[in-house]
Amino acid sequence: MNKSRTHYWLALKLIPRLAIYKKLALVDSYGLTELFSSPITSLLSTTHKLTSKQLAAFNQPDWSRIDEIIQNSICCNSEIITFDDPLYPSLLKQIYDPPLVIFIQGNKQLLNQNQLALVGSRSASINGRETAFSLAQQLSEVGLVITSGLALGIDAAAHKGALTSTASTIAVVATGLDKVYPARHRALAQQIISNNGAIISEFLPGTLPKAGHFPKRNRIISGLSIGVLVVEAALQSGSLITARFALEQNRDVFSIPSAINNPQAKGCHWLIKQGAKLVEDLADIINELTFLNKPNSHIAEFEKTQGIVNKRIDQKEQNNNLCVDELLASVGFEVTPVDKVVSRSKLPIEEVLTRLTLLELSGHVAAVPGGYLRL
Repeated sequence: MNKSRTHYWLALKLIPRLAIYKKLALVDSYGLTELFSSPITSLLSTTHKLTSKQLAAFNQPDWSRIDEIIQNSICCNSEIITFDDPLYPSLLKQIYDPPLVIFIQGNKQLLNQNQLALVGSRSASINGRETAFSLAQQLSEVGLVITSGLALGIDAAAHKGALTSTASTIAVVATGLDKVYPARHRALAQQIISNNGAIISEFLPGTLPKAGHFPKRNRIISGLSIGVLVVEAALQSGSLITARFALEQNRDVFSIPSAINNPQAKGCHWLIKQGAKLVEDLADIINELTFLNKPNSHIAEFEKTQGIVNKRIDQKEQNNNLCVDELLASVGFEVTPVDKVVSRSKLPIEEVLTRLTLLELSGHVAAVPGGYLRL
């Protein structure tokens, strides 16, 4: 039986303990299918420092196991995108150790669209989750695909925000595509697929979540994207690993500041100190991406969407002018009871409550247990 190129890429993936960049170098030198021919295998044994197990895997690939992998992929409704497939993400090819194959469920066309990674803490605050949702929604509306890791907290909020728009979202996972981790996100995963999004993995079907898989997953999240936005991250955080990969891959890094006593903001503040772009609103991201030396297609896309962004900013400023008044000065950055707002502003309680509602709707304050908090 003739073997497809997918068979050979999977056979190369299964070569044990050989770095991806070395595998790709061998393909460049000898050709993919030729690597598994007897003459080349004999040459490898003399010219390259390969182990006996590696040489055996070249000489006698486990085709039955490879057939099983392909069948298992079909059974979990996924397709296999190989490194030389036209649909393989062009940005991902540029990183040091791109996956040789990608398993994908859902919309393959998203892979080469402009993506921004949005990541952060699993134990995010409600403000962090709301910020991630809102920014993901706005970024999607200007044409960016939101890429994240399907994790709890910021990742989930980012996917959900993107799902409110037609641009959709990509989830990169650290398991086989026949698994959903965490299990509570099974409905979210289904929602991503049914809303023209995609879920991808480099791991074979049947692969369970392991600690070492998540950093590998993170390099793909950043590698797919033109930039990484971090929303809440502790100093010991997987999100900082993603940001580090982004810097190594020459991607842009954005970070959202927060209260200095918020432990989930320490990582974001550290990134800003290291030179990450401080983000307060959508314009901080779009303006930075617009003026970077991107390929013409990227520039054209962002210039096209800049008018939408400016219109949104103008509307936001109009709303601000309507809602910001002297009452805002009576609300602190700590929880402020309504009676204290009344006392400070010297306004009737009915008027205070009305204005607080307007300020809440405009995003200047938040209603919290015990009163209001200035944002």
